[in-house]
Amino acid sequence: MSDNTPTAILVHGAFADGSSWGRVIDRLRAEGVDAIAVSNPLRGLAHDGDYVAAVAGQVDGPVVLVGHSYGGPVITHAGAKAPNVKALVYVASFGIDTGESALGSVEPFPPVELGTSLAPQQFPDGEGTDTEFTIRRDAFPSVFAADLPAEFTATAAATQRPIAARALAEPLAVEPAWKTLPSWFAVATEDNAIHPDSQRAAAKRLGATTVEVRGSHAIAVSRPDEVAALVLAAVRAVA
Repeated sequence: MSDNTPTAILVHGAFADGSSWGRVIDRLRAEGVDAIAVSNPLRGLAHDGDYVAAVAGQVDGPVVLVGHSYGGPVITHAGAKAPNVKALVYVASFGIDTGESALGSVEPFPPVELGTSLAPQQFPDGEGTDTEFTIRRDAFPSVFAADLPAEFTATAAATQRPIAARALAEPLAVEPAWKTLPSWFAVATEDNAIHPDSQRAAAKRLGATTVEVRGSHAIAVSRPDEVAALVLAAVRAVA
């Protein structure tokens, strides 16, 4: 691709880390697209969004932001802050507007298994404590990655990164980037963490170019060809 080809910045969501993008990155690099997997702090929406915006803003040249799950709200915030962001790609994601939180956006839709599978724990926060969540290890395979082998889900459950409760409940405080930038959306049709109908509604609200991928919440791992193809479509559209 040309020297003006955007860099793809990949933002994981709750209960995951940057390694979840490994298979997608391999495919992007094979097509000549540079890609960076950001370590999402998972501490609060504005905090995380500002962090990702800072990473994007220090990339030389245009950027396409890619967000999985809670990473979707994060890129929605970050894309409004970093002027070199040219497109957004949502993967099995929440889609939120100003004043709305990730949790609030899914309330109108049927409950999913994730809702009964969270394990709260406390962490120090200044002089007090706050709550963060992981997925119970016994529930992790079916909630997060039902289409992946047991050896993968056992390791992923043991290495999952907790998310602060406030991050999922914090309303978006900026004008969402999708109102001014083109967007793409991969709906995971067998998702037990974010209801597929919620994803479809989010994609429609965003006016996103949408594909449906038959897979679990972890489609970046289980269906990397389809996810990478969607990211490539966005990169090529704005290159």
